[in-house]
Amino acid sequence: MMERTRKCAMLLVLCLGHLASSLEVPLDLPQPPTITHESPKDYIIDPRENIVILCDAKGKPYPSFFWTRNGTHFDIDMDPKVTMKPHSGTLVVDISGEKAESYEGVYQCTARNDHGTAVSNNIIVRQSKSPLWSKERNEPIVVREGVSLVLHCRPPAGLPPPIIFWMDNNFQRLPQSSRVSQALNGDLYFSNILKEDSRSDYICYARFPHTQTIQQKQPITVKVLNLDAINETMADFYNGTDIFSDSPAEERKPSFLIPSGPTSSKLVLRGQVLEMECIAEGLPTPEISWSKVSGELPAERTSFPHFQKTLRIVNVSTSDAGDYRCTARNSLGIIHHTIRVTVKAAPYWITYPKNLVLAPRETGVLTCRANGLPKPTITWTMNGVSIENSPRDPSRTVEDDTIIFTQVQIGSSAVYQCNASNEYGYLLANAFVNVLSEPPRVLTPADTVYQVIRNNPALLDCSVFGSPIPNITWFKDSRSSTLDGDPYILHDNGTLEIHVAQAQNSGKYICVARNFLGISVNHVYLQVKEPTRILKQPEYKVVKRSNSVVFECKVKHDPSLLPTVTWLKDNGELPDDERFVVDNDSLTITKVTESDEGVYTCIMNTSLDQDSASAKLTVVEYPDPPTDLELTDQRDRSVQLTWIPGNEYNSPIQKFLIQYEDSLHHHGHWHNMTEVPGTRTTAHLKLSPYVHYTFRVLALNAVGLSQPSYPSRMYKTRPAAPDENPSGVEGHGTEHDNLVISWKPLPGLQSNGRGLQYKVMWRQKEVDNQWSSVTVANVSKFVVSGTPTFVPYEVKVQALNEHGPGPEPPTIIGYSGEDLPESPPDNVQFIVLNSTLVEIHWEHVPAKSVRGRLKGYKLFYWKEQSLHKHNSHHVEQHVLLFSGNKSHGMLPGLEPFSLYAFNVRAYNSRGEGPACTSQQFETPEGVPGHPSFLRITNPNLDSLTLSWGPPHNRNGHLTGYTLRYQTVNNSNELGPVVELALPPNETSVTLLNLKYSTRYKFYFNAKTNRGAGPAITEEAITIMDEAMASRQVDIATQGWFIGLMCAIALLILVLLIICFIQRNKGGKYPVKEKEDAHTDPEFQPMKDDDCTFGEYSDSEDHKPLKGSRTSSNGTVKRGDSDDSLVDYGDAGDGQFNEDGSFIGQYSGKRERDTGEGHESSEAPSPVNNAMNSFV
Repeated sequence: MMERTRKCAMLLVLCLGHLASSLEVPLDLPQPPTITHESPKDYIIDPRENIVILCDAKGKPYPSFFWTRNGTHFDIDMDPKVTMKPHSGTLVVDISGEKAESYEGVYQCTARNDHGTAVSNNIIVRQSKSPLWSKERNEPIVVREGVSLVLHCRPPAGLPPPIIFWMDNNFQRLPQSSRVSQALNGDLYFSNILKEDSRSDYICYARFPHTQTIQQKQPITVKVLNLDAINETMADFYNGTDIFSDSPAEERKPSFLIPSGPTSSKLVLRGQVLEMECIAEGLPTPEISWSKVSGELPAERTSFPHFQKTLRIVNVSTSDAGDYRCTARNSLGIIHHTIRVTVKAAPYWITYPKNLVLAPRETGVLTCRANGLPKPTITWTMNGVSIENSPRDPSRTVEDDTIIFTQVQIGSSAVYQCNASNEYGYLLANAFVNVLSEPPRVLTPADTVYQVIRNNPALLDCSVFGSPIPNITWFKDSRSSTLDGDPYILHDNGTLEIHVAQAQNSGKYICVARNFLGISVNHVYLQVKEPTRILKQPEYKVVKRSNSVVFECKVKHDPSLLPTVTWLKDNGELPDDERFVVDNDSLTITKVTESDEGVYTCIMNTSLDQDSASAKLTVVEYPDPPTDLELTDQRDRSVQLTWIPGNEYNSPIQKFLIQYEDSLHHHGHWHNMTEVPGTRTTAHLKLSPYVHYTFRVLALNAVGLSQPSYPSRMYKTRPAAPDENPSGVEGHGTEHDNLVISWKPLPGLQSNGRGLQYKVMWRQKEVDNQWSSVTVANVSKFVVSGTPTFVPYEVKVQALNEHGPGPEPPTIIGYSGEDLPESPPDNVQFIVLNSTLVEIHWEHVPAKSVRGRLKGYKLFYWKEQSLHKHNSHHVEQHVLLFSGNKSHGMLPGLEPFSLYAFNVRAYNSRGEGPACTSQQFETPEGVPGHPSFLRITNPNLDSLTLSWGPPHNRNGHLTGYTLRYQTVNNSNELGPVVELALPPNETSVTLLNLKYSTRYKFYFNAKTNRGAGPAITEEAITIMDEAMASRQVDIATQGWFIGLMCAIALLILVLLIICFIQRNKGGKYPVKEKEDAHTDPEFQPMKDDDCTFGEYSDSEDHKPLKGSRTSSNGTVKRGDSDDSLVDYGDAGDGQFNEDGSFIGQYSGKRERDTGEGHESSEAPSPVNNAMNSFV
């Protein structure tokens, strides 16, 4: 029961002791010593330099320092060569004139003040050693080729051990491989030796790292002989020479050179590096592999240097203990060796003791826990004296690795040492217990500003000291509530953490530290900044050499942070080259070279964060031309061409283009022959006879074609009979009694030999049985005379040369020449459809009378005269073409009230046949064109006189004229329409009883029996009354009236400018909007019953008022027709194609149809409107 109570009390003390955790005591307060710097436990010194043994400490009061050497007090005052640095315990030994080895030993530093004593580790001081190689004479080594060999290094023992490497007389490292390698002890192993291993400068070097000196072994000579050479040179090397083996070296299975035997063992300490090696000899050279018998190798800590012959495991742990197997194998066999690895451990900390600051009557714990293999022993000392021999302290209880302090009192301060040791080493730790009574003090500087990037943790420091340990609370902006819970985390050391800082977390924070002795307050500030982000990252670039490239790197950052941009190339600095231009958001490289290839990284740094992005630059160029062209497998009709590709400059070769030159037929000209994929470097080329070939090759990548390679040697092929006959053989006539046989001659490359000729053969199809033939020189046609008109012939052309004829040629069908058609079309009729359209019909001519291929029919027509007496006579002829399968067609675009004549003819390739009898037809009346002019004269107070001219195109008998007019006020509103009918023989009229000073608009058109034609418009204004004019003159002489008129004029000018601007932009000014609401009367259909018009539209008022004349765009409506467009003649130039579609204009010049003119769409002048309103 008592034991259980003691354990519970122990747990409580441990919990309370956790609260009294290690604090950093301000140096102005009393405290025991703490060692801050000391030399390493194993301290190897350079004998050429003074010995400096470090020992620094802090404490209040400042501690005094003492030293022991080899366990006894070291009185530095007794040795003039030894001094202690001021304000430090560091020893400096002046070794000038002395041997450094006389100061070797085990040193320990002690720092002491009124509150305790701290001690350092035992520092073993040893002098580094780099001894010379013992003198030796190395005899030459003669070995038989294929045997194994070991060259021993045996370096002198040094401190620390030297680094071994093998070099030659030129200080070049000897090449090593899986066959030749260096062992861990420095020896050089040959698994089997080759003839090329003979040399006289195998030199082993030892580098001593501490003194940076290198020692050299005497060179070793190795001579490798085969069996015959050994017999010949035995006498020369017999005396004092080692001959390895007296049997021939043959292939053999592996055997281990090291280690020996089937098994071995190795001891390694935890945390160290484990290295095991297996070197085997054999022929062929054995391959080495490793495995762990009882588990897997730790992949992340394992490597296989020295060509797999060494297994290396870093940071060894106890789990690495076990059996490891190395395997050597070649084609003749396999062997194994097992290495048993034992892992031990020097002591290592689990929990080391930490300084305790306790207030009187508080409780605390010092814990010292360590582990090792074997388990270490824990011992305690106080102020450097065994705790059993230290003054008794009733508040202190020692429990193995723990010291418990309860109800401590002032004066209990001391330094405690914990030592954990086993056979492989020791650990020593100092921890003081300082009994103080102090009110809180905040050590963090006041008004500290913390800056953090949004979404990152924010840590606000509140480092305090007090005894007892102060309680810390935080507030933000006011003390209304403490900061605890999400998103705040309060750490034991007083730090306030905001796990994910946001903009709303910015502000002022108050840290309050309390204990029963007092209170301390501190203010700090948090600023949350926006993160730095690269918005536009650099992109992968492929650029041609000598061009420029730009990497963009645009960044967004907090406005209060100034970013700096840094560009790296392959994680290093940019080259110092003026071609690299760095701007705020880009990197430009001009005149790019191959050395500029790499990965470019843009780093945007601020004082708080950074962002980076990378992109690769690939430099491409036209490929180099292929080289080393070679011709193999040479035959009469083929040859094998091989080549070596050139540099492709990062752009894979897509294909090779093979060209040839024919020096015999076309010297100096290169022709494309074939292409092969870029992965091939050979091509099987098909050749033609009787050609002197020279080849060259070009490479193509994504950039383009390379320069041509150097030409191959010339390759001549033998002549032969032609392989081909001429192409493009045709037979046709140029006269009615001949047949022209033509062909495309063979090029020189296809002639296959000298004396190229052509055998031309022909016979009338289905009439002649025998072929007629003729042999002609190298021409392209032959004319056969005296043939019937347009009959079929069978034709063929064969090539031949001095070596024989070509293959049998194919037969083609040709026709002899054509003659003019003999007969005109019969039964020609016409149908008048309306005033502008007539349909013509005819019968096909007999096929026999065509005397060739019927191409179609030509319809000739012309206007004889107009049926109106005032119109002139016309004889201009037009023609329409129709395909041979057509038997009717349309004559469009005729003039009304006219007399036309026409005839029809068949035609073939030779020309037109006879015409049928010409026929005539009359077109009926149509609506007239607009009057030729309309003038307004003699304006009076209440009358106007209008005169006009008849239409140029009457299109029938005029039946009269129609005059309509209406008033237009200053707002462009239209008055009622007045209509007058006028006889056809009148040319003027005077309108009476009009309103004075009023604008009128007139519409005037002519009529025939078919209806009214388009109208022309005109405007005029009646003059003012004299009395009114005089009154206006009187008013106009008044000053106020003049000023008013000037103001109005200025306002109108401003409005006009605005109108012009809106109109140019496509907008509408107010008057225009009103006009758009009404359609122009000329474009509105009149009502049949009263012929009334719509509202007045100013779109017609686009000419000056006086003497203006505007043509109407009224359109004569033609009669409807059900005929297809193909019924109209092929128009363009009087031509129709075979399906009857229009393909050109009339062959003759057509008289302009003035009745189809279009009225201009020009808008009315606002200036005129304004002036009219003003009047």
